[in-house]
Amino acid sequence: MTPRAPEFDAYWLGRAVELAHICPPSPTAFSVGAILVDQEGRQISCGYSRELSPLHHAEEAALDKLPVDTDLTHATLYSSLEPCGRRLSRPYCCSELVIAAGIRRVITVWREPDLFVLECRGLRTLHTAGVTVHELPEFAAAAKAANSHLFALGG
Repeated sequence: MTPRAPEFDAYWLGRAVELAHICPPSPTAFSVGAILVDQEGRQISCGYSRELSPLHHAEEAALDKLPVDTDLTHATLYSSLEPCGRRLSRPYCCSELVIAAGIRRVITVWREPDLFVLECRGLRTLHTAGVTVHELPEFAAAAKAANSHLFALGG
């Protein structure tokens, strides 16, 4: 299995969805898992929502665990939800952090619903910056299940 093969992407995205399921639930934020994989196909970091602080998003947690000078130009980010494109709790959204980190490839499951922030635009921001983005919707049910607490009232 090569690092760019579809089954390779499915494996790592499945692992990111597993991380989403260990997030402490929050009534005001999604439960998300994220994994960074290098060009050789090795995990170099991972994170999940609220792992490092109540405000940390998954992508942010994975990035914050790396040394500042880590070269991520050949890395792939696997995230169980579209990296946010607008953020209320921090100065930079996750899509901006991904771009600033030099990540050129993102694989995700589903687009952020308009539950907390209208018109997320994370994938559009990434695409506009030249980041290759792929969605694997076959993992959507599992990713949404990690967020069932948010949709219990029909949201």
